[in-house]
Amino acid sequence: MPDWLHRYAIVLAVCTLFLVVAGASVTSTESGLSVPDWPLSYGQVMPEMKGGIFYEHGHRMIASTVGFMTIVLAVWIWRSEPRAWMKRLGFAALGAVIFQGVLGGLTVLYLLPKPVSISHACLAELYFSTTCAIALFTSEQWKRGPVPVESAGWPAKPGSVVWLPAIVLCQVALGAAFRHKALDLVWHVAGAFVVTAVVMYSAIVFLLNFRDHQPLRSTAIALLAIVFAQVFAGVAAYMSRVSTADAPQPMPVMVVFTVAHVALGALTMATSVLMAIQVHRHVRRPSAVEAPVRGGVSYAR
Repeated sequence: MPDWLHRYAIVLAVCTLFLVVAGASVTSTESGLSVPDWPLSYGQVMPEMKGGIFYEHGHRMIASTVGFMTIVLAVWIWRSEPRAWMKRLGFAALGAVIFQGVLGGLTVLYLLPKPVSISHACLAELYFSTTCAIALFTSEQWKRGPVPVESAGWPAKPGSVVWLPAIVLCQVALGAAFRHKALDLVWHVAGAFVVTAVVMYSAIVFLLNFRDHQPLRSTAIALLAIVFAQVFAGVAAYMSRVSTADAPQPMPVMVVFTVAHVALGALTMATSVLMAIQVHRHVRRPSAVEAPVRGGVSYAR
């Protein structure tokens, strides 16, 4: 029987990524204040969709859709999920999307304050990561239970891998700070070198040590591929920005590469979170690998 909750969670994650793309389009096209009021747009539910209004109001429409879908998800999880922590996660996702909407409104009402705009960008990627995690938690693979494997040292330790999404989030914040003119590009570029090195090293460690462990191997491959694409998109976004610096308005080539860079950043963030979850679930200390697994829950200490 199809697991419709899992399928719905995947659809929500895809829609959330589309929302990230829409938000990046607003910033990249410099349409942030094309609509000066909130929650209405020029006092209307549906203004004329032209110029920057298309991007700004379109972003709001997608955000409203994602918000409504999150309400449905939270109620669905609350009514159908036996796991108490999943119920809490569903309501946490709902709280996050509501707070995200409030931050979006504050960016308009207070004319793009940098701390609020940066927080809005970071929370968007954290919320996207949450939807991806919910999709994982409702999957058949997760329900089959953990497949314990021995730790291969840092970064393949249950505790140390949390540094991976943490360092990616710092880089997300640096990128948002540059996009909102709070920091120079050099900080984002320096962070990119550090994050790329850490992520690539971590992914290679997992591929070398867990090549026969499907969840860890597939997540590592995905992370490595996304980071390679992210580096390319970052370089392309910078070169297109420099080459079109004298243009009277943002040029399409710059917008496309910049939006792709932001979207791949969100995918990097989400995949690093999934990697941390998979490590916490499957990787054990050497003495605990043979501990019994009952009912899909490992009792290893």
